[in-house]
Amino acid sequence: MRTVFIVSLFIALGPVSIAAQTIQVSPNEVNAYSQGATSVLLTFGGIVNKSPAEATWCGALIPATPDLGFQCDPSTIFGRLPRRYDQSILSGSNAFTDIMSVTPQVARRAYLDAVQGNTSTFFYVRRFTSTIAGPDEFVPVTIRLSGNGARVPFSLTEVKLTWGVGKPVLFVKIGEPLPRFQAEIKYTGTGRLKGRWELVKPGEVLPEPRDLLTEATLPIEERGTQKRYTEISRFNIYLPATGKVVLPGPEVWRVDESLNGLYLLLLRIEASDDKEGDTDLAAVGAGNGVVHGGAVAGFSLPVLRYYVSNGAYPQPANIASTTLVSLLPQDQAELAADKPIDFTWSHVEHVATYRLEVQDMNADPVISAIIRGDSESYRAPSWFKTRVGGAVVRWKVSAFDQQGRAIGETDWRSLKVKRTIPATNDNQRQPDHPLRNRL
Repeated sequence: MRTVFIVSLFIALGPVSIAAQTIQVSPNEVNAYSQGATSVLLTFGGIVNKSPAEATWCGALIPATPDLGFQCDPSTIFGRLPRRYDQSILSGSNAFTDIMSVTPQVARRAYLDAVQGNTSTFFYVRRFTSTIAGPDEFVPVTIRLSGNGARVPFSLTEVKLTWGVGKPVLFVKIGEPLPRFQAEIKYTGTGRLKGRWELVKPGEVLPEPRDLLTEATLPIEERGTQKRYTEISRFNIYLPATGKVVLPGPEVWRVDESLNGLYLLLLRIEASDDKEGDTDLAAVGAGNGVVHGGAVAGFSLPVLRYYVSNGAYPQPANIASTTLVSLLPQDQAELAADKPIDFTWSHVEHVATYRLEVQDMNADPVISAIIRGDSESYRAPSWFKTRVGGAVVRWKVSAFDQQGRAIGETDWRSLKVKRTIPATNDNQRQPDHPLRNRL
């Protein structure tokens, strides 16, 4: 009944709101996987004297009077776009590119709302504030719950790169063969996965987080501007609506190991044609043509690291004096509840302090600790395991110099503490597969 009222509200008030509203969005209607994450490229056009603000999911809309458009009914809010998934940026001609990453938690709340008798439609609303003391403007996108089929936008929701030998950083001698590596990918919809494997050699400028985004995550003017490295091989495969794929890496003889130092293997994903996630620039007054959004992702892709030495293997703390690397726990580790939990990382030169951050999957802090620069480890307090229970959390380490400037940062890793007593009610379990970047 609630959503029927909202539909009637659109019919009754739509012409008035549309006449006053200046910002349009494409696509303005999308499908989303009801049992997991989905990401969609959105383009907002007509951003004149307006600044983007927060984005919210909800089950119903109400008029935003005296502001413009329709805003979320406060009693039906499902959540806000987490800061760690916010890849939005002003772009083009008075346009704003937004990556709408529907988290599994939001999809679950929308699904439960539908089970209770409401419609399977919910909304994503981006607010824009006026820079000239005018009214705010609320621009909604309609989302329909669906299965993980062909009508859902083709998006990457998890990516994990692995050597297959249980080591996050590999140490080899010159001439020693590398093990075969692969990418484990979870996705929504169907489409062609196109891209390439690239190699960053010792001494080359390292990629920034934005260099590691998939091409479809970038606005049209940024595509083709990411740093490029030595190409090892290419791939172009069709992904059916199964939601999972293991992408094998290239033959290891293609991978260079002739220099001493730290190498990075990069997975670069190119944009593909996907009508469910395409943006029509002309429809929103942001230019001409269609921007393909196939293989969009709300996170930077992970990298694989290996260290080549012509003699003895280096100690992990000396992997690279300018590169901060997480060592333990390994990504996606399941740790015993009856043993201490130690976080360890590599040493960085000229460091004064390290900062360890542990968060839950809603980006709420669990631990935030400052560690002296002469230490590369931290033992979690006794209450840590009780507080996180059986939930998945993530952690990273940042390094700072004497002036407090950041000089290094690790990628996020996830971990889970095993329950001492198995859960007896499946409905009480925390979700094991939130949208995240698995390194």
